[in-house]
Amino acid sequence: MPDEVKDKCGVFGIFGHKEAPYLTYLGLYALQHRGEESCGIVVTDGKKMSSHRGMGHVQDVFDGNHLEYLVGDRAIGHVRYSTTGSSNIKNAQPILVDYSRGEIAIGHNGNIVNADILRSELEAYGAIFQTTTDSEIIIHLMAKPALRNVEEGVMDALSRVEGAYSLVFLTHNYLIAARDPHGFRPLWLGKKDGAHVIASETCAFDMMDAEAVREIEPGEVLFISAKGVKSHKIQTANSRLAHCIFEHVYFARPDSKIFGETVHLVRERLGRQLAKEHPIDADIVIPVPDSGNSAALGFSQESGIPLEYGIIRNHYVGRTFIQPSQGMRDFKVRVKFNFIKEVLKGKRIVVVDDSIVRGTTSKIRVKSLRQAGAKEVHLRISCPPHKFPCAYGIDFPTREELIANKYSTEEIKKYFECDSVGYLSLEGMLKSVSFPKENYCTACWTGKYPVPFEGIDKFHAEKGQ
Repeated sequence: MPDEVKDKCGVFGIFGHKEAPYLTYLGLYALQHRGEESCGIVVTDGKKMSSHRGMGHVQDVFDGNHLEYLVGDRAIGHVRYSTTGSSNIKNAQPILVDYSRGEIAIGHNGNIVNADILRSELEAYGAIFQTTTDSEIIIHLMAKPALRNVEEGVMDALSRVEGAYSLVFLTHNYLIAARDPHGFRPLWLGKKDGAHVIASETCAFDMMDAEAVREIEPGEVLFISAKGVKSHKIQTANSRLAHCIFEHVYFARPDSKIFGETVHLVRERLGRQLAKEHPIDADIVIPVPDSGNSAALGFSQESGIPLEYGIIRNHYVGRTFIQPSQGMRDFKVRVKFNFIKEVLKGKRIVVVDDSIVRGTTSKIRVKSLRQAGAKEVHLRISCPPHKFPCAYGIDFPTREELIANKYSTEEIKKYFECDSVGYLSLEGMLKSVSFPKENYCTACWTGKYPVPFEGIDKFHAEKGQ
């Protein structure tokens, strides 16, 4: 798993189901891996909106009393980690506001790269912001007096924002879902007992036995009402696709289907390709659970080295990287994994992980494997070395934090005190997915950002890049 990245978010929506609050709760439960900092649900019966938000996991923020208080047949929900905006209840989503056209709630997954410019412009015209999130900017853009209704407001606002977004909006009459023209983040349309459902990943549909209908297209905005589903397209000059391939490498759940492919099968192919590029003579292959499981299976199948489970994850500890402070992060590294000495002792081990970002947890893990008796430790990583920060919703913000930007592979091997390190090549990674390679965003490995933004130069400033 990436040792210290901050996750994006997960969104969910449903229109026309009598159990909308409960189904939204289930949807957020399925999407918990996309953000563990805060969550929230907003519900309407067509006349009145009710909401509940809180810091922490879905099961801790919501209980039976909260769900009984939320009344209505249409709802949106959100799980969050702060990629923009500080970590506090004020910034928890969905954000619910009462503006000139009535009540509206919004939940956002992604990062608006021109947010600072838009915020400054809006403040110059008198706008007052209650939060530090990108989402509130969109609401202010929708509130322009010249815009006659919600449909016009959404389409006009989204024509002005740039970057990555998968959005859900809720009004008394509409559930609205929108995906940016580049398709950075996944977003799906489904059906449940005749109701329309929206989710970041299909695993949320599986949780409630809903049917996955189709992926919402890049640049598509769906207006769902009692009359059905109406589709609009955002007009943009630059419509280049830029699916975040790191969703396949790490973020999405293996049982989800995103960008047209089942995540588990993509990761398995990544592992097979990794075994071809970095063969090794070893006794066992072990995954770093859970995100390394599928790639380790592929590595084992391709190499013929038996797959074993030598690292056991404590599932009652959250994802290590989704922690606001380094001190808490280091503590969770120590309590999150346990090592089976009887499996590891005297063995030459291939450890398959999906990525290394800063390297803190990888170094601790190698030390723990040695202490458990491993004879040799060979690290195999199912994506290329991360060398650049992400501008589109994943928070490893500075080049100085990225270990592969500071050290060569040989230096990383010495730093970890392991016997070898092998990263999957960029070409090998792109061979493992189905779309043409130009349809994916690879900025965090190559520094080639598909959507320009103010301050992009500072992302390349170090080492004369």
